[in-house]
Amino acid sequence: MKHHGPASAPDRRHIRHHCAITGAVVSEHDGERLDMLRPALAAHIRAAHPDIADDAFISREALAAERAGMIAETLQAERGDLSQIERDVIESLARHETLAENVEEELDENRTLGERAADHIASFGGSWTFIIGFCGLLVVWMIVNTVLLAAGAFDPYPFILLNLVLSCIAALQAPVIMMSQKRQEAKDRRRSENDYRVNLKAELEIRHLQEKIDHMLTRQWERLAEIQSIQIELMEEVLQRRR
Repeated sequence: MKHHGPASAPDRRHIRHHCAITGAVVSEHDGERLDMLRPALAAHIRAAHPDIADDAFISREALAAERAGMIAETLQAERGDLSQIERDVIESLARHETLAENVEEELDENRTLGERAADHIASFGGSWTFIIGFCGLLVVWMIVNTVLLAAGAFDPYPFILLNLVLSCIAALQAPVIMMSQKRQEAKDRRRSENDYRVNLKAELEIRHLQEKIDHMLTRQWERLAEIQSIQIELMEEVLQRRR
């Protein structure tokens, strides 16, 4: 005679439920019951859906959307009207998207020809190579017009043409450097916005994890207290039987 072991528990992936919010059919592995959620999220869902049952099954997609709505309400209560950046963060939480991005690479790829030229000129104009080379050019210019071409100098002392060239270079160099600085300011602004998005999302995720861990610990303490009370009852029964 064959011995059959105890029937194994059904796989959660094969049990189907209807989501109480969206109505979609999902497996038990892809959702959670309302009474198993942490109190804050459960209260938010009950407030948004007053007719929902306490043991209603909710899919993970619907839970993500409800959690994003709860976070939006919490941030709005704390900070007032939400900015577009904060709304983007909340939407990324609902879609489980990554916010970190390489801002500099994106901006550098979309540079126009004029912006590339301005960056190169500003980079060269702020280097020791430019300073040393320009000083050497000035010295050569003066030597040529005072020593080598003393009689037929094209720019005799006091070097009026040299002063004109220097003024033109300074007048053109300043706007080019300002264009490069504006691009750098745009980079810094995009970088700071990206950092704010990432930090805000990390803060919200940490807050969510902390609340979830607190809820799990509370449930574990409740189960331990229930098990302890059962053990006490069993011990009392055993003592009564011995008497």
